[in-house]
Amino acid sequence: MTDTPGARAPGERRERARNALIESRLTPNAISLTGIALVVIGAVFVWFDHLIVGGIAFAVGSIFDTLDGRYSRMSGKGSQFGAFLDSTLDRLGEGLTLFAAAYVFADQNQSVNAALCAFAVLASVMVSYTRARAEALNADAKVGFGSRPTRVVILSAGLILAGLLGHDDSVNPLSISVWILGAIGTVTTIQRILHVRRVLEEPPSAV
Repeated sequence: MTDTPGARAPGERRERARNALIESRLTPNAISLTGIALVVIGAVFVWFDHLIVGGIAFAVGSIFDTLDGRYSRMSGKGSQFGAFLDSTLDRLGEGLTLFAAAYVFADQNQSVNAALCAFAVLASVMVSYTRARAEALNADAKVGFGSRPTRVVILSAGLILAGLLGHDDSVNPLSISVWILGAIGTVTTIQRILHVRRVLEEPPSAV
């Protein structure tokens, strides 16, 4: 059975749009910079206690950070510097947002929650560092459930829900999300350390 023109049209339109995007001047680095700009704007809103807008901006900016890698592979415009820039901006954006959240907690005399924000930043950095260090040793360390997409969802949800439900008490949606971020970051770091140890200590297979 042959395809009808109407059945082929959607696929053809997507293909034309994909080719036009690839042939445009859009680069993966431009997507990365757009994403970090949105995240920074979101962090500013969080700083001034506009958590709903800040959470949405953080989520949308982080989505851009996931699109740049896909676009890089699809278009062939990727570069080693682009990959380095993408990873660096990811850490910067997440850290700035948690820094702004720490200020909100400190302004409300929630010192424990403010300190937990700092711990969540450390845990996030360790998740990324263990993977980067493992790859430098030719070992894969993508194990664990505390990946960046998971952390983005948790932090975005915490910010938006705290804006809707309030965050005056020491236990609130934002504080819970920060606790979860610190916990999963710690567990994922341990998982990766144990995984890399097992991989590097395995005897080489016989040829």
